[in-house]
Amino acid sequence: MQAKPDAAPEAGSDVTGARMRALLVRAPMAVAFVSGERFEVVSEHFNHLFGHGDDTDLSGQNSRAVHVSDGAHAGLQERLSAAFVAGRPLDEEIEYVRHDGVRFWGRLQATPVHWDQPGGEQLWIVDDITAARALRMQPTWVAKHDALTELANRREFERRLAEHVGSRRHEPVCILWLDVDKFTEVIHGMGAEVADHFLYGLGQMLVTKVRASDLVSRLENDHFAILLPNCDQHYAHIVAEKVRSAVAAYRLRWGLHRTRVKASVGVVQIQNSLETVDAVLGAGALACAEAKAAGGDCVRVFVSSGGYEELAG
Repeated sequence: MQAKPDAAPEAGSDVTGARMRALLVRAPMAVAFVSGERFEVVSEHFNHLFGHGDDTDLSGQNSRAVHVSDGAHAGLQERLSAAFVAGRPLDEEIEYVRHDGVRFWGRLQATPVHWDQPGGEQLWIVDDITAARALRMQPTWVAKHDALTELANRREFERRLAEHVGSRRHEPVCILWLDVDKFTEVIHGMGAEVADHFLYGLGQMLVTKVRASDLVSRLENDHFAILLPNCDQHYAHIVAEKVRSAVAAYRLRWGLHRTRVKASVGVVQIQNSLETVDAVLGAGALACAEAKAAGGDCVRVFVSSGGYEELAG
């Protein structure tokens, strides 16, 4: 008697396909699968982003359709190929054109569907960043923000800190000084480009670990600082440990590159003996250096006697 064919794989394939179609219709993301410079499948949001609707669809069209020129399209293909062969995603800002001819700026995040086939099918995610880009182009934004991480820069951090140093207000104010442990090893092992993406992601993660009223800044290189208004030393302990733990748990996944790091954190509460911004920052840096000397991945608190207190981490 002839055995009946197994229908399970086909049924499973149908279920997977139905799930994918539902995701592409309902997910609020502009997602597309691209193969051979051709949009194979695009999400509903992707169509709408590029000005297509019920009567027109980007599925089946050449990816040149969304670019402003042949040269721009060809240049993108070269950069995609170079990034994928090197085991990296492509993440950059590109000027696109909608179906009606209107241009806008989008952030393209592209990866191969299968990393062992860098020339095969690709996954594109596009976000409209026109407004954010226009904001970043303003001189006032540039003057206050770090170009790499988009956090407050050192100048802005010092300006905001100066509002509290020497103030006669009685609310406690603390700062955290954070230094990534052995960050030079990340740069040497993975390259400057991957390290830059790590710093950006780390900075955005730090923002999620503090209050909206707090200020996260990248001072320089892998040094970050956090201003904690209306925060006493005890609560700063808690925040510092939360931040230290979050850094230790943070993973950078950038294409085929993977890494993790830890951080040393120094805590200082503004006090009368610290009369200037430089004094406060110096105290934070000294406490952080003490944490590094203790092996890293820990927190030290600056005290007025010139010693340090340890927060178990």
